[in-house]
Amino acid sequence: MSSDPLNVLFLCTGNSARSILAESIINHWGKGKFHGFSAGSHPKGEVHPMALDLLRRLDFPTEGLRSKSWDEFAKRDAPNMDFVFTVCDSAGAEACPVCPGHPVTAHWGVADPAAVKGDDIQTMEAFRQAFRELENRIKVFVSLPIASLDSMKLQHKLQEIGQASLEEEHPTPTQ
Repeated sequence: MSSDPLNVLFLCTGNSARSILAESIINHWGKGKFHGFSAGSHPKGEVHPMALDLLRRLDFPTEGLRSKSWDEFAKRDAPNMDFVFTVCDSAGAEACPVCPGHPVTAHWGVADPAAVKGDDIQTMEAFRQAFRELENRIKVFVSLPIASLDSMKLQHKLQEIGQASLEEEHPTPTQ
C-alpha cells in the first residue's frame, strides 16, 4: 500500500461552515495519513467568520480554507479522492459530482450552525456542537484499520460512524 496520504472530500451546500470545519479537523487529526478538502454544491464564496474563529481558538489549521464549488473536484487535473462524505442533509440528497477514481462515500449529516437564528453566543454554541460531532466522527474514521478492511466492511463502518452521533442525539424511544 502507498504511503501517500488518502484524500478525503467533505461536501456541503454552502461550503462555509460544516465542510470547512471537517476539512480542518481531518488535516489536524489525520495529518500525514489523510489530506482533507471541502467543497459545496452552491458555495457561499466565503468561509463563515465563526468557523474560522473557532478553529483558530482551538489551534486547528485555517490556512488555505476557502469556499469553493465541488466542480473543482470533477476536473481532469483534480486530485483523486479516496473518500467523499456529505455533511449536510441537502448535499446528501443532491447528485454529487463525478470524482476521478472510485471514492468510498458516506453521509455524515450535521446540523447547520450558520443557520442558527440567535445571538452570537447561541450561534457560537451551534458551531461548537457541529465541531464536536465532526471531530468525534473524524477521530473514529482516522483510527480505522483501512488497509485491512474489505470495501464492504469499510462502507459499513463509514455508515455506522455517520449514524452513531444521530442515534445518540435522537435516541429511539424504548418500549
